[in-house]
Amino acid sequence: MTQDIFDLPGPQGNSIVGSLVDLGNDPLAFLTRCAREYGDIVPLHLGLTSACLITHPDYIEQVLKDREKFIKSRGFRILKTLLGEGLLTAEGDSWLRQRRLAQPVFHQSRIQGYGEAMVNYAERMVNTWRDGEERDIHADMMRLTLNIIMKTIFNQDVDEGEANAVARALDVTMNWFESKRRQGYLVLEWFPRPENIRYRQAIAEMDEAIYTLIRQRRFSNEDASDLLSMLMQARDEETGNQMDDKQLRDEVATLMLAGHETTANALSWTWMLLSDYPDVRTKLQNELQEVLDGRAPTVADLPRLNYTNMVVKEAMRLYPPVSLFGREAVEDCTIGDYTVPAGTVVMISQWVMHRSPKYFDNPEAFQPERWADDLEKKLPRGVYIPFGDGPRICIGKGFALMEAVLLLATIAQRFQLDVTPSCPIIPQASITLRPECGILVRLRSLSLQPQS
Repeated sequence: MTQDIFDLPGPQGNSIVGSLVDLGNDPLAFLTRCAREYGDIVPLHLGLTSACLITHPDYIEQVLKDREKFIKSRGFRILKTLLGEGLLTAEGDSWLRQRRLAQPVFHQSRIQGYGEAMVNYAERMVNTWRDGEERDIHADMMRLTLNIIMKTIFNQDVDEGEANAVARALDVTMNWFESKRRQGYLVLEWFPRPENIRYRQAIAEMDEAIYTLIRQRRFSNEDASDLLSMLMQARDEETGNQMDDKQLRDEVATLMLAGHETTANALSWTWMLLSDYPDVRTKLQNELQEVLDGRAPTVADLPRLNYTNMVVKEAMRLYPPVSLFGREAVEDCTIGDYTVPAGTVVMISQWVMHRSPKYFDNPEAFQPERWADDLEKKLPRGVYIPFGDGPRICIGKGFALMEAVLLLATIAQRFQLDVTPSCPIIPQASITLRPECGILVRLRSLSLQPQS
């Protein structure tokens, strides 16, 4: 016996726009309240959009596994202007072809070769830092991960003009997406509002930079063993086809967004948490002293950096790189014992699941030790999903985890970062979970200095 989801209890909201204003004002608090007051599946009316929030891990896994019945929601599809038919936005056969082409590029044995470059860029950055200096660590992490992703894609230090074009486009995109989210995605992007004009101009500048780099590579016939070369050489096993310049552009733009923004945010939140929990920071520094003894970390050290890895996992639990996403039902279907009409947006929130007292003791506390004894394997699937799950799980998961641990280990043994109380830190739940106004920290140089 099934029950229509919209017969279930849920927040009433405004008689005209439903809960759209509540969701727009503070999505994380609103969805957390919905989960705790109404349970596993919560009907939501968001203006003209029918939606529901699901918090039962079985329901989450069902939706994430069935990519044919549940496609990316409208809120995410508007990113096609930026990402085209890249892996984040493509659907159906287009997505499957792109995934088959890109999968070998992200094999663990290949991405490990980028570890040295990650550490080198981190050391180059901290060599410019000074004891007692105040910095916006989010801005620093954004610049660091942008430099790394540009190096791993193009195997070169991209000049400031091209790097700045990409950085500006990503920043404008985040602000534009947040504006559209607050408007309920009701304002069409072609309408000549100033924010839409800035968005289109930023994408045009980014396209010029990306296509310039692709043309340079095709003209030189260079095999640089970077991600661009691997994508250019990749062939579909079934058709033998390769990516054209437009497909390459879309995947490069996707890699820049997913491989730059998410890791920068994860590390920024990690520094904030380490400042708030000095005991955890001491344990981290003790492990780095024991394992590295002042030298720069390498990929070979990763298996021994257990606590460092737990710190990253716990930071991504409390502040997941993506805090909320949606899938749209393309046909009438059921989730568990509930009927879901076609067109319903099914919302899944990592923020809600990762902080659920059903699955985590003292869920609001930063406790890396909770990940000892393989907690992740003991949790029901669908609970801890910082990289998503199902067939569309993040293809760069291994790359991101390796990068986060190596950068954390490199920086944390050189400097202690203490958050300054002058500016409030506000999580902004946009495409990614970023600090709305940055995170200001004061640097304290540690006596332990890496050996050359």
